[in-house]
Amino acid sequence: MNTPFDPETPRRPGLFSRLRASFLTGIVVIAPVGLTVWLIWTVIGWVDGFVWPLVPSAWQPDALVNYWLNHPRFIDQNGTRVPNPDWINVNVRGVGVIVFLLFTVFVGWIAKGFIGRSLIRWAESLVERTPVVRSIYSGIKQISETIFAQSERSFEKACLIEYPRKGIWAIGFISTTAKGEISDRAGSTGALLSIFVPTTPNPTSGFLLFFPAEDVMELDMTVEDAAKLVISAGLVYPNGKDPTKPKS
Repeated sequence: MNTPFDPETPRRPGLFSRLRASFLTGIVVIAPVGLTVWLIWTVIGWVDGFVWPLVPSAWQPDALVNYWLNHPRFIDQNGTRVPNPDWINVNVRGVGVIVFLLFTVFVGWIAKGFIGRSLIRWAESLVERTPVVRSIYSGIKQISETIFAQSERSFEKACLIEYPRKGIWAIGFISTTAKGEISDRAGSTGALLSIFVPTTPNPTSGFLLFFPAEDVMELDMTVEDAAKLVISAGLVYPNGKDPTKPKS
């Protein structure tokens, strides 16, 4: 006979609960892989769709394959030109990406030479004389140079700063040491660091702040791990087993 004080025997989860748990576990495993594959496949298709219309039809994959197989696109049938039934349509996804990479490398190689630099300066001089185009071009050029130029430095380290007030900590990324007018007018006796404080879950937006070096606490985690922490809103730590210790 059971009494109200006897411990309750835990009920075994039913079939539906076990199926639901297995389904959610499968989603956790499949979703990152599926989304990654889908994103790569979509980007490759987008690049192919942009590049192939610019390639002459004689250099298209299907034209080359049928040329090697000696399959003309049209044949003469009773005095009328009709499509060749033996024509092979080739749609190789990703070839446009290869063409784009080769073309980009070629343009970069030309741009580094004397003739290429002269052509770029001449083209930029024409753009500078165009009122609306020069604003668009200069903005896109600055963004491209910031993102892609090899001479530019990325974030040095992840850090903790007290922001927006004392006692509240925020993750930031150390960009550079402040120089010039910013450093002179700030009145700081020591080094002044420029800190980018990202927003969650979109780390591409945020705030640029300037902190004295002594008020910045550098973290052992990498910039990539800190970005994951920001994007996940604190759910993904660099060390999943013990979040209180940095990843070795």
